[in-house]
Amino acid sequence: MTTYILRRLLLMIPTLFGIMVLNFIIIQAAPGGPVEQAIARFKGTGVDATARFSGGGSVNLNNPSLASSGSGSSTYRGAQGIDPELIARLEKEYGFDKPMWERFWQMMGRYARFDFGQSFYRDRSVIDLVMEKLPVSISLGIWTTLLTYFIAIPLGIRKAVHDGSHFDVWSSTAIIIGYAIPSFLFAILLIVLFAGGGYVQWFPLRGLVSENWDVLPWPQKIIDYLWHMVLPVTAMLVGSFASLTMLTKNSFLEEIRKTYVLTARAKGISEHRVLYGHVFRNAMLIVIAGFPSALVRMLFTGALLIEVIFSLDGLGLLGFESAMNRDYPVMFGTLYVFTLLGLVLGLLGDLMYVAIDPRIDFEGRAA
Repeated sequence: MTTYILRRLLLMIPTLFGIMVLNFIIIQAAPGGPVEQAIARFKGTGVDATARFSGGGSVNLNNPSLASSGSGSSTYRGAQGIDPELIARLEKEYGFDKPMWERFWQMMGRYARFDFGQSFYRDRSVIDLVMEKLPVSISLGIWTTLLTYFIAIPLGIRKAVHDGSHFDVWSSTAIIIGYAIPSFLFAILLIVLFAGGGYVQWFPLRGLVSENWDVLPWPQKIIDYLWHMVLPVTAMLVGSFASLTMLTKNSFLEEIRKTYVLTARAKGISEHRVLYGHVFRNAMLIVIAGFPSALVRMLFTGALLIEVIFSLDGLGLLGFESAMNRDYPVMFGTLYVFTLLGLVLGLLGDLMYVAIDPRIDFEGRAA
């Protein structure tokens, strides 16, 4: 098993490199890069009219003296009439004075040391931004994933045991309806019903904790935190356990119909022991082993609208804003971290397969 783990760890290097190369080429080729964003601010179409530079200085992009009297030529859209010296300074600040391949190798060299640089627009390091937003995404991801498994597995088992019954039919109907409702629409409905939107105000409307959270005793801090988590987690949960429930049901049905289950029942073993002593390990192999990848999906995808609706400043909102602003250090830094984390959790998923069923031998199969 040690050889398999080492081989998987070594395989992560070209996989991570390939993902970064592909995304780097796509994003660099897309219009509206950092230099064009600064030019747009100079033209008056952006939000901020000041360009700040890592050396500590700043340039007022609305200064008429920066405009060039000539038409000029530039590879950037909207650069006509702008002083070429300003464009050259912007290129140097954002690293675009170097060839693309050189920028990529310098970036990967820094990332290998986990040095992700500074945000273009926030005057903060990428690591500080990620660590600031991470508690929100972890809260949403962990609670949603745990509740999804705690609901879906028992429900799927009961549906398999009572396959074709009235319970199976109406629960399947409820699951399909919940799966069809977009999480952001359900979030709005929860706000209207339970957060002062016209009915009752049982839950807070925004934030991860209350404003006075720091001065609360620790038991009240826990209650306050959980109180704020109820509505956003419920909104994310409504459609997330449908596929897992059906996967659990189908896995159990497949195992229940096998010969060893019939033999165990013929020997007089209780139904509870048959289900949870014999069937559970085999049926839950694919379900439980998929927990790491499910956690990654909950942590880093699908929570953007929930964060916006409930005013939760997490990684989803950070990624969206960095993409819109072409904040390349944040974009590539978070992509690198999330990809690496996904690869590591994928390996943990394989190790969970072996832990659940020791008969699985990845190393022997690879040989």
